[in-house]
Amino acid sequence: MKVEEKVALLAIKQGTESHIAVDESSCGTCESQICLRACPAELYTLEGGVVIVDHSGCLECGTCMIVCPLGAITWRYPDAGNGIRYRYG
Repeated sequence: MKVEEKVALLAIKQGTESHIAVDESSCGTCESQICLRACPAELYTLEGGVVIVDHSGCLECGTCMIVCPLGAITWRYPDAGNGIRYRYG
C-alpha cells in the first residue's frame, strides 16, 4: 500500500484552536528553517519572512517540535475529540 493510500484512511476532526504554536521572534532568527521541510504533512510555509503553520492537517507526529533547533515550536496533542483518527484498512 502506498503512503497516499494509507493517508486516505485517516480521519481528521478540526479543532478551532491550534495545538501548534510558533514563537515568531525566535523563528525569525533561524537560518535553517528546517520545519518547512521536515513536516510530513507540509503544514509550514514561509510568508513574508514569517513561518506560518496550518494545524488543520497535522498528523500529530511532533516532528516539527523535535527538529526545531531554537525550540521555537510548541506542540501538544489537540483537545479531546479533535485531531487525527487512524482507521484500519
